Amino acid sequence: MSTPAADDLSSDLTVYAARLVRLVRREHAPSAGTRVLSVLDETGPLAITALAQIDRCSQPTMTGQVNQLVEAGWVTKEPNPADARSSLVHLTGAGRAELARIRRLSAALVSQRLARRTDLSTDDLATAVAVLQAVLEPTTEGSS
Repeated sequence: MSTPAADDLSSDLTVYAARLVRLVRREHAPSAGTRVLSVLDETGPLAITALAQIDRCSQPTMTGQVNQLVEAGWVTKEPNPADARSSLVHLTGAGRAELARIRRLSAALVSQRLARRTDLSTDDLATAVAVLQAVLEPTTEGSS
């Protein structure tokens, strides 16, 4: 699907998806810890080093974030069965509830903005969601 028009639309999709994320962050000011909760929800338990790599921060920075999340009761650290020198960070039920709360706030913001747009239908929204899901879905061709 690589044509000049598709390439331009792909660029627009990237720009507008990033702007939507920034809008939600500005409105709800979620902490850096929210990203960690989201990553753990997507991937399952991870070592702090892996979390730091995914979040593109230093290991000490991630350790601080994880310690704050442990104090809040949103994650736990447990021994890593594959490496006795490290721990695995697990999302707790309270962490899942906090992530769900943040996601509800984000959805409400988007819903409020969409309610003002009488030119957009539920089908338009479903198409936008389907496109984003397809882009984020791992490919079977070995490319990402």
